[in-house]
Amino acid sequence: MAMMKAAVFVAPGRIELQDKPIPEVGPDDALLRITTTTICGTDVHILKGEYPVARGLTIGHEPVGIIEKLGRNVRGYQEGQRVIAGAICPNFSSYASQDGLSSQDGGCSCHGYKPMGGWRFGNSIDGTQAEYVLVPDAQANLAPVPEALSDEQVLMCPDIMSTGFAGAEAARIKIGDVVVIFAQGPIGLCATAGAKLRGASTIIAVDGVDSRLAIARQMGADVTLNFRNVDVVEEVLRLTGGRGVDAAIEALGLQSTFESALRVLKPGGTLSSLGVYSSDLVIPLGAFHAGLGDHKIVTSLCPGGKERMRRLLNVVASGRVDLGPLVTHHYALDDIEAAYELFANQRDGVLKIAIKP
Repeated sequence: MAMMKAAVFVAPGRIELQDKPIPEVGPDDALLRITTTTICGTDVHILKGEYPVARGLTIGHEPVGIIEKLGRNVRGYQEGQRVIAGAICPNFSSYASQDGLSSQDGGCSCHGYKPMGGWRFGNSIDGTQAEYVLVPDAQANLAPVPEALSDEQVLMCPDIMSTGFAGAEAARIKIGDVVVIFAQGPIGLCATAGAKLRGASTIIAVDGVDSRLAIARQMGADVTLNFRNVDVVEEVLRLTGGRGVDAAIEALGLQSTFESALRVLKPGGTLSSLGVYSSDLVIPLGAFHAGLGDHKIVTSLCPGGKERMRRLLNVVASGRVDLGPLVTHHYALDDIEAAYELFANQRDGVLKIAIKP
C-alpha cells in the first residue's frame, strides 16, 4: 500500500506528522498531489481542542496542487493539470446548496441539515496538510490555475480570500460607504481588499500590530487605528461626525471586537461577522438600541465551488488584488509541527505560512 506524510490531529494540543495511506480514488473524486498548502486560524482552534474533530484526521483545507488521478466520472479536467479546490467542497445536491448556501451543504440531501456541512477538508474528511488529498465531487470543486500565477499568489483563494470577500459581500457595501474592519489578520486584510473592490470610499482598519496596519494600507485602507493607542469606538464616531459607519466587519472572534463593531454602527447599519467564536457572545443592550436600531447582524462561511474559485482567480490574475504580502513564511511539510508552533503563537510577524511537501 502506497503511503504519504500527513499532519494528523492526535489530541488537544497535538498535531503530528504521520504516515497514512494515499487515498483511493472514487468515480467522482480527484487525487491532488499537494504543491502548497497553509495553516489557518481554524486549524489552531482544532489544535487547542476548541473545535472538535475526529482523532486521526488529517488537518488543513487550503490546497494548491496537481491532479494525480481522476475518477472516471470527472469531465473537463486532465491529470497533470494545476488546480485549486475551495476549502468548502459542496456537492450541490443538498437542500442548502439548492437554496443558494453551498457552504452549508450538509452532505447528501437525505441527511437533513448540518451547519457548516460544506466544510469537509480537515473537518469531516482528511484535509490538505499532506502530500496528497482526495477532492470529493471534483467536477464541482476543481478550478484550473492560470500558468502565470504562482502557488503563493493563489494560496489565499480556497479560504482566506473567499472568506474575507464574503464578509464584504454580506455587509452589502455600496459605492461611497464608510466601513470599519476590526482585526487585520489574513481574513481581515482580505475583507479590507474586498471592501475596496465593493466601492467603499472610506475604509478604517483596526489592529494592534503596526506592521499589519501597514499591509492594510496596501490592501486599500484609508485610515488605520492601533487600538493600543486610541479609543477605537470614540475615534470612529469622531471620523464619521457621530453618524457611525455603514458597515462594520468583525474578523477576530472576540466579544470585545464584536461589541465595538456594534457600537460604531449607524442606525440601519450592518455588522458582518467573520470571527470563529470560542465562547458565548453577549449583545449589550445600549449598543443594540434594545433591538430597535434596524441593525443587521450577518455571519458568513467561506463560499466554495469551482465558480467561486474561478472568480477569485480572475481577481488575482487581473492585478486588482495582490495577496503575496500575506505569505510571510515558508516551511517544508516535514517541519509542520514547528510551523504550527510559530503560527499558533503569532511570532515573528507571521501572517500566512506556505507549507510545501
